[in-house]
Amino acid sequence: MTEPVAPVAPATPVTATGPQVILQKIYLRDASLELPNAPAAFTKQEQPAIDVQLNTAAQNLGNDNFQVTLSITITAKHGAETAFLIEAHQCGIFVVRGFPNADEVEAVLGTYCLHQLFPFARESVADLIQRGGFPPILLQPVNFDALYMEHRNKRAAAAGTTAPATTH
Repeated sequence: MTEPVAPVAPATPVTATGPQVILQKIYLRDASLELPNAPAAFTKQEQPAIDVQLNTAAQNLGNDNFQVTLSITITAKHGAETAFLIEAHQCGIFVVRGFPNADEVEAVLGTYCLHQLFPFARESVADLIQRGGFPPILLQPVNFDALYMEHRNKRAAAAGTTAPATTH
């Protein structure tokens, strides 16, 4: 015989205090694959030279919502001939609230959010390369914290000020 179970009261919503970063959505906004020298590119015996470029952007959508974009461009060349060109724009929408100043919000967008997007961008790029008939390229992890600090220091040097030290 089973015991009657007492009804469970609905959970009260937990309201966090302090800084919050909430991932709302991750999506591939744009992706392209170009094979300008196919099929000749597939007959080359040597490995192509690979160039990887990363760019980032953050857009304030209002109400503490931000779109963060990680753009990756990969160019593979055999000498002067392009074997393939891939571009992927991986985006995420994040709620960022409760941070005491705009510099901290900028740091979160320029580091933490990009770390969240990178695995998705890496997978998208590897898939595009394989669909183009080439062996996949595994992009190595990126230290967005170091890149952000480098960018911030360059910006401060250009403005003639010293960037305050921060820890993450």
